[in-house]
Amino acid sequence: MTETDKKDYTKVDLDREDKGSKARQMLGMKGASKAKNIWQIRLQLMKPITWIPLIWGVVCGAASSGGYIWSVEHFLIALACMFMSGPLLTGYTQTINDFYDREIDAINEPYRPIPSGAITIPQVVTQILVLLVGGIAIAYGLDMWAGHEFPVLTCLAVGGSFVSYIYSAPPLKLKQNGWLGNYALGSSYIALPWWAGHALFGELNWTIVVLTLIYSMAGLGIAVVNDFKSVEGDRTLGLKSLPVMFGVTTAAWICVIMIDVFQAGMGLYLVSIHKNLYATILFLLIIPQITFQDMYFLRDPLKNDVKYQASAQPFLVLGMLVLGLAIGNS
Repeated sequence: MTETDKKDYTKVDLDREDKGSKARQMLGMKGASKAKNIWQIRLQLMKPITWIPLIWGVVCGAASSGGYIWSVEHFLIALACMFMSGPLLTGYTQTINDFYDREIDAINEPYRPIPSGAITIPQVVTQILVLLVGGIAIAYGLDMWAGHEFPVLTCLAVGGSFVSYIYSAPPLKLKQNGWLGNYALGSSYIALPWWAGHALFGELNWTIVVLTLIYSMAGLGIAVVNDFKSVEGDRTLGLKSLPVMFGVTTAAWICVIMIDVFQAGMGLYLVSIHKNLYATILFLLIIPQITFQDMYFLRDPLKNDVKYQASAQPFLVLGMLVLGLAIGNS
């Protein structure tokens, strides 16, 4: 290979790396480049990659309600609920988390918008308030559309936003406690949007509340995956994440056991209500997750956390939909 060829290959590799870094920047993922445009910076703070579970949770809730009808009106209302749960309230959650984590990010992810100085503190505070007020306003509008005597969706939006605040902000800062913080995060990603979708098209009941809170224990496992990228900074600042408390290897096993066991528990519940076909599908969806856990995550959770999430989580979220459809058809 000539020197010219080597230079061409190097240029191609650098271009690919630059494009990948820019994509991670827009999604708010680990390994992002520094954004320059203020709207790109704001979007990076909101971490669009994290909206997906919340949007999907609304879909699962609508499915479990049994009241969703395939019509233009219901589709647009569902989109409004997804916009509230994803870009607005999850964007609020991620922005406020970055605001209170700016010292940790300066160690772990110095390219993040706040520690890098790409956005000012007043601009961040304005973004937090706009996203919060916008999310609660849409929740109230959805309550009006659904004809709720009690504003269920507004209360869920306010309650979820409060949990997000105490998760990130002192003096409580739930994320300092590996168990409590990760469960708060897991339930916010599974239970809260599920309740919103179910309440929007049906009547929220205790069966759904309890089942999704149990299912959120699998969400706790998913939340632990996110702790591996910041283990160095957490240890430096004395935060008690599970990788810090138990070590990387033990925490990885805790993570995968939580994910697998509580999904299997949902499958057993479906068997108990005689939804055997749905239960079988749910059990089958756990198998590829176990495979990717062995291939990637358990072998090197620090290196393969993002690769594992990209490979395994689609099967987890499909399992959530299977549960929702089974309940909606029971």
